[in-house]
Amino acid sequence: MSRRRRSTMSEALKVELAKDLGFYDTVQQEGWGGIRAKDAGNMVKRAIELAERAASKQQ
Repeated sequence: MSRRRRSTMSEALKVELAKDLGFYDTVQQEGWGGIRAKDAGNMVKRAIELAERAASKQQ
C-alpha cells in the first residue's frame, strides 16, 4: 500500500536546488525517484540553509 506524500518544497525550488547541486540531468531522465539518497539529503540541507539565511535577513 503506497502513500503519496505531499511535498513541502515547491517544484521550482526543487529544480533550482537540483541544478545548483548538479544532479538535475538525473531528475530529467529518471524523475525525482532516480536521485540518490545522498543527493536528496544535500537538497534538504541546502533548502534549510536558504531558509535560515532568509529568516536572519528579516530580523
